[in-house]
Amino acid sequence: MDLILWRHAEAVEDDVSGDDMARTLTPRGEKQAKRMAAWLDRQLPDSSRIWVSPARRTEQTAQALDRKFKLNPAIAPMGTPEQLLELVQWPHAKGCVLVVGHQPTLGQTLSQLLGLRTQECSVKKGALWWLRYRERDTTPQTFIMTVQSPELL
Repeated sequence: MDLILWRHAEAVEDDVSGDDMARTLTPRGEKQAKRMAAWLDRQLPDSSRIWVSPARRTEQTAQALDRKFKLNPAIAPMGTPEQLLELVQWPHAKGCVLVVGHQPTLGQTLSQLLGLRTQECSVKKGALWWLRYRERDTTPQTFIMTVQSPELL
């Protein structure tokens, strides 16, 4: 199974309404999302499933990819790694799953899957981490396929 965790691109600090879920991407964030989406579109299998937080900034980030996606509150701000992993059926699902979400959930999920000593790994805005799970000689392995940042593409 492949799991791609993509943090939403740069968003405005505060929405006029004060609603965190309504925060939108900044012009810089829109460029970050487009740059990452262009790279990801060339790499992502057509059969990939895409899950997106219902926050406006994550929807906008995912829309840059121009593929069908589903919203799910399990990956909204303040979601847990357990909710995220249950949603994507880690590690037993087949194929590739892309999740567009938030810190700290993405970083906490990475730390858990990679067995890091820290509780949370830092994920830069607009960046993604691509993980792969496999069993080799009945030994489960999770490894990093790539880490990409929009500024380096």
